[in-house]
Amino acid sequence: MNPVSLAWLISALATAGVITRPFGWPEAIWAVSGALLLVVLNLLPVAQALDAVAKGGDVYLFLTGMMLLSEVARREGLFEWVATHVVNLAQGSPRRLFALIYGVGVVTTVFLSNDATAVVLTPAVLAAARRAKADPMPLLYSCALVANAASFVLPISNPANLVLYGAHMPALGVWLAHFAAPSVASIACTFVMLRIVQRRALSGRCESGLPVQPLTSGGRIALAGIAATAVALMAVSVVDRPLGLPTALAGVVTVACVVMRDRAAGVPIVRAISWSVLPLVAGLFVVVETLDRTGAVRVLAGLLHALMQSGEHIAAAAAGVAVALVSNGVNNLPAGLIASSTIHAAHSPQTVVDAILIGVDLGPNLSITGSLATILWLAAIRREGLQVGFRAFLAVGACVMPPALLLALGARFVVGG
Repeated sequence: MNPVSLAWLISALATAGVITRPFGWPEAIWAVSGALLLVVLNLLPVAQALDAVAKGGDVYLFLTGMMLLSEVARREGLFEWVATHVVNLAQGSPRRLFALIYGVGVVTTVFLSNDATAVVLTPAVLAAARRAKADPMPLLYSCALVANAASFVLPISNPANLVLYGAHMPALGVWLAHFAAPSVASIACTFVMLRIVQRRALSGRCESGLPVQPLTSGGRIALAGIAATAVALMAVSVVDRPLGLPTALAGVVTVACVVMRDRAAGVPIVRAISWSVLPLVAGLFVVVETLDRTGAVRVLAGLLHALMQSGEHIAAAAAGVAVALVSNGVNNLPAGLIASSTIHAAHSPQTVVDAILIGVDLGPNLSITGSLATILWLAAIRREGLQVGFRAFLAVGACVMPPALLLALGARFVVGG
């Protein structure tokens, strides 16, 4: 077997391992094993592998900060406090509870990113379901799917947006002009379709009128840390700076404030975090670098250029749908990296670029491995003793994602520009 074919085979097997988790092993083991095998067999030089890992630096910092904030909030009772308020607002209706959680998810995704929705909101959603004595799965699916459906409202709503556009990020006004209508279509369609799919699980009544305990001082610190992070992310996005460092600093400062109040809290907080997410991301970056080095970008750029001969909107629609599906095979963050290189190599027009971004952001709602946010969501619910298999998620995603994707792409074409 020639080196290129071998590299593609290893990359495919590593990706399949991440998706299917043979033997129940964590996703990170398969991604890292694939990356190491590519380097050991000299299919990717060590220097290039290290460069690929380094490309994810801002993502690692961002995830670290969010995971620290989430664990502090969980430990200090912020999630339980929020959950009680949400349950009481639902007034005994699972359908109203579902809508409230979806709305909170939209706000969290828009201003804190889809990864924050997965890491910070998911434990609160599960706490709300348990307090309400409601079926948790419709509420958890709501949390997972809105994290991607609302992830192109603002540039900061998804780290993949920054990966795709890089130094060519549109101004905020231009961004909103291009993505406001597609975002509304995506958010609304995802809500309606998920509500239909989960209608039986949302029937009946749930608990309400729960007593509200005062928020502890640690909980107030966690809430302040999350609010400060949202403000910081908005501020750095305006000046077009990386999001990772301010998020990591916010997480570290929040933990430090809690540890100053309770010195025994530090070690349990650090131990409880799902650190395996970081090597998983690093392994995926190495796999993508290998695909890039073996000519994948050149081939994809040629295909995109050929599609352009059929018309800009046809090329945009085809590219958006294709990258949406591919994102579920290699994860949307590395898919965004490949797409970014392809876009520049093919000199793609703005309509095609925007359609690809919609595919990168919304397409991962098809499967549990489509986006980093969904993988983080999966890790969060596993920690609470729940399991969602690939087929179970796919059964929901196959009903929800395609119509939302088509509506969002259609809205972008109607807006034009």
